[in-house]
Amino acid sequence: MDLVTIADVRAAAEDVAGAVVRTPLVPTLWDDELWLKPESLQPVGSFKLRGATHAVARLDPAARSRGVVTHSSGNHGQALAYAARTFGVPCTVVVPEGAPRVKVERMRALGADVRLVPPARRLVEAERIVADTGATLVPPFDHPWIIAGQGTIGLEIVADLPDVDVVLVPVGGGGLSAGVATAVKALRPSAAVIGVEPLLAADARDSLAAGEVVVWEVERTYRTCADGLRTNLSELTLAHLRDRLDGIVTVAEDEILAATGRLLREARLVAEPSGAVALAARLFHRDALPPGRTVAVVTGGNADPHVLGPLLG
Repeated sequence: MDLVTIADVRAAAEDVAGAVVRTPLVPTLWDDELWLKPESLQPVGSFKLRGATHAVARLDPAARSRGVVTHSSGNHGQALAYAARTFGVPCTVVVPEGAPRVKVERMRALGADVRLVPPARRLVEAERIVADTGATLVPPFDHPWIIAGQGTIGLEIVADLPDVDVVLVPVGGGGLSAGVATAVKALRPSAAVIGVEPLLAADARDSLAAGEVVVWEVERTYRTCADGLRTNLSELTLAHLRDRLDGIVTVAEDEILAATGRLLREARLVAEPSGAVALAARLFHRDALPPGRTVAVVTGGNADPHVLGPLLG
C-alpha cells in the first residue's frame, strides 16, 4: 500500500493556497508551552475544507464537468459543497434523513444538491449517483488526496513553530491524523505526533494495538458527544498511523466538555466537542504526553448552541 509522502502534502499546499485560510498558531495564557491551531476559523468552520479543496483541485476538466458526490451529514459535506462552488463544479451530497436541518440548509445554500435518504442507504445512493452520472466520489477521509490536503496543517505548524516538540491531533476516520503525522514527522522527526480520541469511541486505540482495523459499532461510538470522531479507521489511514503516529490518548466525556468550555471562555474560540479533544489531552493527561512545546489542533467550531450554553458559566 502506497502511503502519502511529504511531496504529496506540499503539492496539496499549492493546490489549496488562496482557497483555504492559513490558520495561525495562537498562544494560550494559561500554558506557556501550548499553542492552538484553530481550524474552526475556516469558512465552513472545519479543517475538512483542506482535503475537500485538494480533491476537487486534482480533478481534470472532464471530471469536474461531471461533478462530485459524497455522503455526509456533517462537516465534510459542507466542505465539499464549498470547495465545489469555488471551482464551479456540480456537487451532490447524500444526507441521512433526520440530519440537522441547519446543516442541510447550509449545504443547499452553498449550491449542493442534497439528497435525503434512509441512513443505511447513504453509501448505496452515493454509488448509484456515481454510476448514473460519472461523478467522482469524494470520501470524508479514505483517500490519498484527502490525507494530503489535511496534512497541510502539519506543514503550517512546523513553519510557524520550527522547534515544536509535540502535536496533538484528534482521530476519527484517521485522515487528519495521517496527514498531519506525514508532514510533521518528515519536517521535524524529533517531534511526537499524538492522536487523541474519545474513550467512548476508542477504535483507533484498539486498531493500533491489534495491528488491524477494529470496528466499533454505531451503538458504541454514538455515546460520545464528539460526534465528528465516531468514525472507524480505514485500512489506508491505519497504515499511515501505524507507520507515523507516536501514540494515542483517550479522553473522557467530562474532559472533552471541560476543554470545550475552556476554549470558549479563555481562548475566545468556539469549538465543537470533537474539536476540543486535543486540548482535553493536554489539560487532563499531561503526564501521559511527551514534554515540550505543544500544538493542539482545534479541528472545528460547528457546535450546537445547546451544548455550548451550559459551558459558558
